Amino acid sequence: MSLKSKQQGFTIVELLIVIVVIGILAALVITTFTGIQQKARNTERTTDVNAIQGQVEAYYATNGKYPTLANVNDSTFRSTNMKGLDPEALKDPKGSAQTLVAAAAANSYAYTATPSGCDNTATDCSGYTLTATYEGTVNGSTTYVKTALN
Repeated sequence: MSLKSKQQGFTIVELLIVIVVIGILAALVITTFTGIQQKARNTERTTDVNAIQGQVEAYYATNGKYPTLANVNDSTFRSTNMKGLDPEALKDPKGSAQTLVAAAAANSYAYTATPSGCDNTATDCSGYTLTATYEGTVNGSTTYVKTALN
């Protein structure tokens, strides 16, 4: 009978292999999570632009003209004429302002009424373009664009 005790444990090589495998798995998870978040924000952009378009078209059906950019950005006008439009729909998921801008830009939605300079007083707005800028590309495009249905 031997009373020798055997040391147990992991070698440094085994520990390094485990650390490398955990690092690779962590990198994959982070990359996948980032892609999923980006896709979710792009889907929210599409949904927001569709909601805005629906309210703008409803305004047209009632008034025979499209609202100006100033109208859409005016909370009093929206609460009176676009009651179904959630103010959060005007804010890009990565943006901070609940307003639309005149030209397409990252982290904001753009609304351009046509013809240029229409004010619904001297000249009625007869069309519009709504634009959201995607993060990356979606279906080969970097923007999501909706135009007047009439």
